[in-house]
Amino acid sequence: MSTEPKTVERRIRFRTCNRQMPRRRLDIPMDQVDLLNPDFLSKFTSETGKILPRRVTGLSAKMHRKVTREIKRARSINLLP
Repeated sequence: MSTEPKTVERRIRFRTCNRQMPRRRLDIPMDQVDLLNPDFLSKFTSETGKILPRRVTGLSAKMHRKVTREIKRARSINLLP
C-alpha cells in the first residue's frame, strides 16, 4: 500500500497542510501588545489591513489571540486602518 495521495489535488493539499511552522517568536513581551501601540500592531497586518496568520508571523496561539484582539480594538477607535 502506498502512502502517496491518490490525486494531484490531494497531494497539493497534503503538502500545504503538513508544512513546518516557522520558529516561535519569543522576543515579544506581552505588555508591548497594546491597542495604543499601532506601529507595533501594524507588523502583524498586511498592506491591505488583513491580520496575518500564525504560520506567517510565528506567534503562539495565546499571543496571536491577544494580538488579534488588540488589532480589532485599535481599528474600532481608528488607530489602525
